Amino acid sequence: MELTILMPCLNEAETLEICIKKANFFLLNNNIDGEILIADNGSKDGSQEIAEREGARVVHVREKGYGNALMGGINAAKGKYIIMGDADDSYDFKNLTLFIEKLREGYVLVMGNRFKGGIEKGAMPFLHRYLGNPVLSFIGRLFFSIRIGDFHCGLRGFNTEKIKQLKLRTQGMEFASEIIVKSALYKYKIVEVPTTLKTDGRTRPPHLKTWRDGWRHLVFLLLYSPRWLFLIPGIITLLLSTIIFVALSINSFYIENVGIDIHTFTYFGFIIILSYQLIIFSFVSKFYAIHHGLVPIKKKFLRIFNFFTLERGIVAGLLIFILGFIFSIILFKYWSDKGFGQLTDLSYTFRLLIPSVVLMVLGLQTIFSSFILRLIGIIQNTTFIDDETP
Repeated sequence: MELTILMPCLNEAETLEICIKKANFFLLNNNIDGEILIADNGSKDGSQEIAEREGARVVHVREKGYGNALMGGINAAKGKYIIMGDADDSYDFKNLTLFIEKLREGYVLVMGNRFKGGIEKGAMPFLHRYLGNPVLSFIGRLFFSIRIGDFHCGLRGFNTEKIKQLKLRTQGMEFASEIIVKSALYKYKIVEVPTTLKTDGRTRPPHLKTWRDGWRHLVFLLLYSPRWLFLIPGIITLLLSTIIFVALSINSFYIENVGIDIHTFTYFGFIIILSYQLIIFSFVSKFYAIHHGLVPIKKKFLRIFNFFTLERGIVAGLLIFILGFIFSIILFKYWSDKGFGQLTDLSYTFRLLIPSVVLMVLGLQTIFSSFILRLIGIIQNTTFIDDETP
């Protein structure tokens, strides 16, 4: 069988029949060997009976959630290709020609773009059209270098086996982002085609919750990009804070009439520690994601990982710690010269104390983080393989 037209369904009795009729029209009119599959997520309004009456196949998915329903449908699909779309009569199932053509050309994922195809007045809420969708789509393009203008179009087609190999995991609406992001991470061929969106035919509110599901999409994009969540903010703040920290370690300075001295020095020491921790988080989260099959390993990361072994991490951490400890020894010597009494030159002593504490903390962070990375490797008992295919 060439094509499965897949519709997730949860109480769609008002619009399911017309969607199935349109999908049947497309299959018959284009002489395509295909099926219509309804992934029912526990409907209570007779949607299953409507689907069977109209000749569609129904698969019952117990686990609640948009992503669960679609994965249940994908696993049950018989078609070489799947075109999925919501069963609310907002998408035109009679006009799927561009999708099937691109799939036949070898594209793994074919995304619809409603902004290019046309959005009927009132079909998309104002916040979705001018804030949520554009912002989240921009973040997706920025984080993952994907040339997709409409990340959340519900009408899309894909190669069934290739998408199964991605082992998609999200259960809710963020599934729409996961399928794009993981396809891009694994270098699948992705293309966008124009499609239309009209006002859905239901009288009840949609299942989509603007703020809740928008937040879940954003969290997903951040979690799948430790580079943007941890690494880039960490590097930027580390560089800037180190420059100011080094300047203040030499002497205080004034910006107009504002004096910048040891109190600011202390805060920037804290920022350095936090920034360094963010950078470490980026490597730990990347390592964890690779071992759990969430993202593929790339040559660049493989080289970095092979260089930063546990032993090198311990040595580097010890050197940083010792450098900080030397500052402590100098400070102790200064204190002993003063007869172990009250130190009055706070400017001098704090310029020894703060760098000492910061460097010793960074050294210990380096050592313990190296052990965490090794621990993850032992638990998973997995060897890194340079492979960008699932």
